[in-house]
Amino acid sequence: MSAPLTPPPPPHEHSPQGGWQSPSAGQVAAAADGSASADGSASDAAAGPARHGDRAGYGWYEQDGPGMKTELREAAVTAVAVALGGVLLGVLWWWLAPRVPLVGDVTGDSWVVYLKDTEGEQAIGVDGTFVLLALAFGAVSALAVFLVRRHGGVPLVVALGVGGLLGSLLAWRLGVWLGPAQDVIAQARDVGKGVTFDAPLKLSAKGALLAWPFAGLVVHLGLTALFGPRDPDPYPPADPYVPQPPHGGFSKP
Repeated sequence: MSAPLTPPPPPHEHSPQGGWQSPSAGQVAAAADGSASADGSASDAAAGPARHGDRAGYGWYEQDGPGMKTELREAAVTAVAVALGGVLLGVLWWWLAPRVPLVGDVTGDSWVVYLKDTEGEQAIGVDGTFVLLALAFGAVSALAVFLVRRHGGVPLVVALGVGGLLGSLLAWRLGVWLGPAQDVIAQARDVGKGVTFDAPLKLSAKGALLAWPFAGLVVHLGLTALFGPRDPDPYPPADPYVPQPPHGGFSKP
């Protein structure tokens, strides 16, 4: 018959003399205070996230309103600033676009106007000049918006596209207004029969108005993807200096 095994006492009860002694009253009181403070800290930690979550929730609703208002205000300013660039585009288009030569003639009692060079490509060059300039303006405006506001956002991107479209419309109408008069019969009468004069500035392909917003959105998307701010990694790598629990085990906080 074997004797029952007695479990060893806790380590903190081991005396330096090699004997075993019961804890004193001061040690018991300190241990009680420590456990009470630990329980209180644990309860505060457990209740803390809920209270913090409530406050964070209310704070989120409070901050969401002003944040969205700020983004909308910045988007409106961006759209207006980009659209005003259409003034420069219209002037450049009027200045750089090729001229379409016309000639007036009299048939009976009426004037007839026709192209001097029927095989010329000046009309296509007018549309091509507008498209190239609009693409350049779209790229420059996207770069400027990205440098000013790197965080991007849906309102800012929408404002960039809307501003580019408005700028194209403004440039088109301004170039037509700066160009030759629209009444070609009156011009033919003024210059005389058989005299060459310039045709009114005209944008035949209305799809060219989309070149600016298209280029702006594409360039801004590329800049944001390459150089925009990155979101934090939701699963950061483990700190090598923090001891990790063994494989298959659980760490106790």
